[in-house]
Amino acid sequence: MQLPRHRWDPVCRPPTGLVRPVPADPSGRTGPTPGEARGPHWRTTSRGLFVPADVDATVPEQRILEQSMRLHGGAVTGWAACRMHRAAFFDGLRRDGRTPLPVPLNCGPLHQIRRLPGDDLLRDILLDDEIVLVDGVPCTTVLRATFDAMRFAASTREAVVALDMMLAASCASLARVREYVDAHPAWTGVPQAREAVALGDALSRSPQETRLRLVWQLDARRPRPVVNPPLFDLDGRLLGYPDLLDPVAGVVGEYDGEDHRDALRHSADVDREARFRAHDLEVFRVTGPDLSQVLRVTGRIHAAYARARRVPPGRRTWTLVPPPHWR
Repeated sequence: MQLPRHRWDPVCRPPTGLVRPVPADPSGRTGPTPGEARGPHWRTTSRGLFVPADVDATVPEQRILEQSMRLHGGAVTGWAACRMHRAAFFDGLRRDGRTPLPVPLNCGPLHQIRRLPGDDLLRDILLDDEIVLVDGVPCTTVLRATFDAMRFAASTREAVVALDMMLAASCASLARVREYVDAHPAWTGVPQAREAVALGDALSRSPQETRLRLVWQLDARRPRPVVNPPLFDLDGRLLGYPDLLDPVAGVVGEYDGEDHRDALRHSADVDREARFRAHDLEVFRVTGPDLSQVLRVTGRIHAAYARARRVPPGRRTWTLVPPPHWR
């Protein structure tokens, strides 16, 4: 199995080494014998299907493949289809990073599937042209997968996260997702999907960065920030890419993930913040644990706005306008 090219790369490589579940075979040629299937060397994936016990069920694509074998028509959808379309941040885990999410299966209105505890089963309308085969797994198309991920997300904010991460992976465009949502006005969960589209941003680089942006907008009630813009001094030198920027107030928000603890990365972060401050930009920083403490984060945001010098545009020493040589 291959992992994403970098931990924060929004696109993952195609999976390798996936093992397709097989039924028991009395001859032992195409699968385990019934006796072997009951033993310690095979693992049951669903009723009557098995894989060798050493196959890693924590690999998202393997888990998706195993659950897809239960379908007799229909497709995998939601986060699972997004993952199969190479969107890396759909790892199939809840926000605690440990608890697996059920694989959403849409068997369509005409097919039956045996319901198991913890299942995420849908019987929504599913057109033939909304099903594609990805690495041997029947999946909903990119637009349908994104639509389902948004409308069935746990909250509007998590719907925005799902949308942003599909946009970050270049799987879909915001305009096409908006068109798809608008074309299905009466479907379950569409109000949430519509809100997510209004809040989505194609330039977000991680789920936590999106969550910070939403605290900025929805909880601190500050103007919508610009996301990851290249920032220059007046001589055209690149100052850096702030995660979030209010270009009117001159406030910068930075999300520090786990990789920022690395000594070299931390040193680069310190240098970048110094460059921002030297140009009269006010910076606040947030880490992963902070995001569960909304009042703490909004306090930092409000404090940064209170400190911000609000330098008039004519006196600023920074700009969002790239120099002629920039590409």
